[in-house]
Amino acid sequence: MEVRHLRYALALAEHGHFGRAARAVGIAQPPLSKQIADLEREVGARLFDRTRQGVFPTAAGRAFLARARTALDEIAGAALDAGRAARGETGRLRLGFIASALLDPLPTVLHRFGRERPDVRLELHEMGTSRSTAALVAGELDVAVTLGRPRGAGAEHLVSVPIGHDHLVAVVSTAHPYAGQPSVSAGQLRRQPLIVSSGADEPAVVAGLHALLGKDSEALSGATVARDIHTIIGLAASGVGVGLGPSRMLAAARPGVRFCEVAPRTALPDLVLSFGARDHSPVLAAFLDTVRRNCPDVGAALDRRSGPVRPG
Repeated sequence: MEVRHLRYALALAEHGHFGRAARAVGIAQPPLSKQIADLEREVGARLFDRTRQGVFPTAAGRAFLARARTALDEIAGAALDAGRAARGETGRLRLGFIASALLDPLPTVLHRFGRERPDVRLELHEMGTSRSTAALVAGELDVAVTLGRPRGAGAEHLVSVPIGHDHLVAVVSTAHPYAGQPSVSAGQLRRQPLIVSSGADEPAVVAGLHALLGKDSEALSGATVARDIHTIIGLAASGVGVGLGPSRMLAAARPGVRFCEVAPRTALPDLVLSFGARDHSPVLAAFLDTVRRNCPDVGAALDRRSGPVRPG
């Protein structure tokens, strides 16, 4: 039994006449009559009464046609679902990200992606660079936004492109002596209690701080470790010490704090978007397309690394 048999039977029931049904389905009357007869033999029951007044479903025919309509609806729905999935309109995207990415560019990207792909289930996980890298390599994430390129076993199988650049800034409470200064020096920082990111979560950032302040810096060894930039700012506002973090922290300014440049200017690792080089998921392709449209400089980098990616 094929799908066309179901369509033929439904057309015959609708039109009540072999000739009219044949024209409706685009075949000649004799082939239609043969197809219906073949269908009745396969079902093992007469589905239609042929009378001078027309063709009418039997009791067996009515039962068959009810199921046939449901089956055709399911087939049409399956084709629709398949097409939407192929275009990345349904499915799941698992995204790991560092907190500072929520300052820029993730808010715009996520808002636009959610508006354009409302039926894609977004699973968002805030996590440090080391954790998200491990999760991406293990297949637990589809895409990750980290500070610096992922490193370690399996990172060679990832495509990574920069989506933002940062340098080190300091944040202090308005009551701190540095609050009125446009910049602070490395020497001044060495004499202050510091608030920094975790070395386990953001090793590249901490490596940059050691390069600036010294490998055996007492200020760093005794620093307060914060989970994210919002905690760094909050602790600085509380007078705990001088917070050090990426310049994108400026977008999270709040009452009670002041920001200072750090001299010499210290570049931090790029904000990097990474995904599996062999991941051809239409949902991922749709997400990358959204990133392209919101971060123009990223598109060319993505094309160089992975070739043009578009949802199916």
